[in-house]
Amino acid sequence: MSASAPRPIRLGVNVDHVATLRNARGGRLPDPVRAARAAIAAGADGITAHLREDRRHITDEDVRRLRKEIAAPLNFEMAATEEMLAIALELKPHAACLVPERRTERTTEGGLDAAGQCNALAPVVARLKGAGIRVSLFIAADPRQIEATTRIGAPAIEIHTGAWCEALTQAHAAEAATEWERIRAGAQAAHAAGLEVHAGHGLDYETAEAVARLPEVVELNIGHFLVSEALFSGFDSVVRQMRAAIARGRVRAERAA
Repeated sequence: MSASAPRPIRLGVNVDHVATLRNARGGRLPDPVRAARAAIAAGADGITAHLREDRRHITDEDVRRLRKEIAAPLNFEMAATEEMLAIALELKPHAACLVPERRTERTTEGGLDAAGQCNALAPVVARLKGAGIRVSLFIAADPRQIEATTRIGAPAIEIHTGAWCEALTQAHAAEAATEWERIRAGAQAAHAAGLEVHAGHGLDYETAEAVARLPEVVELNIGHFLVSEALFSGFDSVVRQMRAAIARGRVRAERAA
């Protein structure tokens, strides 16, 4: 790979909604840790899990087992609260992604307002970094949020791709084009600012392949789509197909470099 070619993309598989299915009935099945093992065996580089305040899917036991039983890196999605900070500092996952959280939302609805919460987020980031945990902020690809991330001291961002994916789903071509340009420009700006660039939310095979064409992006975190497709095709198959889609996008990026 030439010095100017894009770096390989890591795939983080989010197992939250394996836990959602388990919790719909109670008991222990399906097991998110088993799903994590299957994802890693199929080529995932890491596992992502979001421990929400209301514990609607992933539980404390889940994250402890993931940290203990899975050799691959664990990306711990968390709100910037004292409760979650204490858990992260105890477990010391490989990475922590700070996300917004509201009890009434079905899933994370938007990016973190880093620009409006600098004073609150900076000490949380500092404590996580002090414990050797890589920190990212889940933000919209907005210049204000990117600039705030650098002031807060987080070394990475995860670009919220949900609005773009939703516009594509609804066949709103103009809105989708606007959102895509925002993502593309945001990835460039973040990289130029010295931030590591990740992306996630709402991605499927086609959209993940498109994002993989952005040379600045080095990690994708994908969950709901993979869990949904795994009901029909199996976890091994869908993770391998996602890896292939990402590889296709990276090849196109390398050819354009």
